[in-house]
Amino acid sequence: VHIWLETDDGIFFGAGRVHLLEKIEMHGSLKKAAECMGMSYRAAWGKIKATEANVGFSLVKKNAGKKGGYSLTDEGRSLMVQYKSWFCRVEESALKLATEIFPFPVQPFKEL
Repeated sequence: VHIWLETDDGIFFGAGRVHLLEKIEMHGSLKKAAECMGMSYRAAWGKIKATEANVGFSLVKKNAGKKGGYSLTDEGRSLMVQYKSWFCRVEESALKLATEIFPFPVQPFKEL
Protein backbone atom coordinates (compact mmCIF):
# COMPACT_ATOMS: atom_id res chain seq x y z
CA VAL A 1 0.00 0.00 0.00
CA HIS A 2 1.32 3.44 -0.91
CA ILE A 3 -0.52 6.41 0.54
CA TRP A 4 0.32 10.10 0.65
CA LEU A 5 -1.16 13.54 1.16
CA GLU A 6 -1.51 15.79 -1.86
CA THR A 7 -3.03 18.98 -3.23
CA ASP A 8 -3.77 19.95 -6.83
CA ASP A 9 -0.06 20.86 -7.02
CA GLY A 10 1.07 17.34 -6.13
CA ILE A 11 2.28 15.28 -3.19
CA PHE A 12 3.31 17.19 -0.11
CA PHE A 13 3.77 14.37 2.41
CA GLY A 14 4.23 10.62 2.25
CA ALA A 15 6.65 7.80 3.01
CA GLY A 16 9.52 9.50 1.18
CA ARG A 17 9.21 12.63 3.31
CA VAL A 18 9.00 10.46 6.43
CA HIS A 19 12.24 8.73 5.44
CA LEU A 20 13.88 12.10 4.79
CA LEU A 21 12.84 13.35 8.25
CA GLU A 22 14.08 10.12 9.84
CA LYS A 23 17.46 10.54 8.14
CA ILE A 24 17.68 14.17 9.27
CA GLU A 25 16.94 13.06 12.81
CA MET A 26 19.47 10.22 12.56
CA HIS A 27 22.34 12.27 11.09
CA GLY A 28 21.54 15.79 12.32
CA SER A 29 22.23 16.93 8.77
CA LEU A 30 20.04 17.67 5.78
CA LYS A 31 23.04 17.13 3.49
CA LYS A 32 23.77 13.66 4.90
CA ALA A 33 20.07 12.78 4.86
CA ALA A 34 19.83 13.75 1.19
CA GLU A 35 22.97 11.76 0.34
CA CYS A 36 21.59 8.67 2.11
CA MET A 37 18.47 8.92 -0.01
CA GLY A 38 20.34 9.48 -3.26
CA MET A 39 19.05 13.00 -3.82
CA SER A 40 20.61 16.42 -3.97
CA TYR A 41 20.57 18.82 -1.05
CA ARG A 42 18.48 21.18 -3.19
CA ALA A 43 15.88 18.48 -3.92
CA ALA A 44 15.65 17.54 -0.24
CA TRP A 45 15.35 21.19 0.81
CA GLY A 46 12.64 21.70 -1.84
CA LYS A 47 10.63 18.78 -0.50
CA ILE A 48 10.90 20.10 3.06
CA LYS A 49 9.84 23.60 1.97
CA ALA A 50 6.90 22.27 -0.11
CA THR A 51 5.59 20.33 2.86
CA GLU A 52 6.06 23.29 5.21
CA ALA A 53 4.11 25.53 2.80
CA ASN A 54 1.21 23.07 2.85
CA VAL A 55 1.08 22.29 6.56
CA GLY A 56 1.80 25.81 7.80
CA PHE A 57 4.67 25.02 10.16
CA SER A 58 8.39 24.24 10.07
CA LEU A 59 9.51 20.62 9.93
CA VAL A 60 13.17 21.27 10.67
CA LYS A 61 15.21 23.85 12.50
CA LYS A 62 18.82 24.92 12.17
CA ASN A 63 20.89 24.00 15.20
CA ALA A 64 23.06 26.64 16.85
CA GLY A 65 26.59 27.14 15.60
CA LYS A 66 28.19 27.33 12.18
CA LYS A 67 28.22 23.55 11.71
CA GLY A 68 25.14 22.89 13.84
CA GLY A 69 23.17 20.99 11.22
CA TYR A 70 19.43 20.43 11.45
CA SER A 71 16.97 18.75 13.77
CA LEU A 72 13.25 18.17 13.60
CA THR A 73 10.86 20.62 15.18
CA ASP A 74 8.31 19.21 17.61
CA GLU A 75 5.65 19.71 14.91
CA GLY A 76 7.81 17.97 12.30
CA ARG A 77 8.37 14.99 14.57
CA SER A 78 4.66 14.88 15.41
CA LEU A 79 3.66 14.90 11.72
CA MET A 80 6.09 12.07 11.08
CA VAL A 81 4.64 10.00 13.95
CA GLN A 82 1.05 10.78 12.89
CA TYR A 83 1.74 9.72 9.30
CA LYS A 84 3.30 6.45 10.46
CA SER A 85 0.30 5.74 12.68
CA TRP A 86 -2.11 6.51 9.82
CA PHE A 87 -0.11 4.36 7.41
CA CYS A 88 -0.09 1.40 9.81
CA ARG A 89 -3.83 1.63 10.40
CA VAL A 90 -4.62 1.88 6.68
CA GLU A 91 -2.23 -0.96 5.88
CA GLU A 92 -3.68 -3.17 8.60
CA SER A 93 -7.16 -2.65 7.22
CA ALA A 94 -6.01 -3.19 3.62
CA LEU A 95 -4.16 -6.40 4.52
CA LYS A 96 -7.21 -7.76 6.32
CA LEU A 97 -9.39 -7.09 3.29
CA ALA A 98 -6.76 -8.48 0.91
CA THR A 99 -6.59 -11.79 2.80
CA GLU A 100 -10.39 -12.05 2.53
CA ILE A 101 -10.44 -11.26 -1.20
CA PHE A 102 -7.28 -12.72 -2.77
CA PRO A 103 -6.40 -16.43 -2.89
CA PHE A 104 -2.68 -15.78 -2.30
CA PRO A 105 -0.70 -14.47 0.69
CA VAL A 106 -0.14 -10.73 1.09
CA GLN A 107 2.70 -9.07 2.98
CA PRO A 108 2.97 -5.72 4.81
CA PHE A 109 5.28 -2.99 3.56
CA LYS A 110 8.66 -3.33 5.33
CA GLU A 111 10.10 0.21 5.30
CA LEU A 112 7.93 2.10 7.80
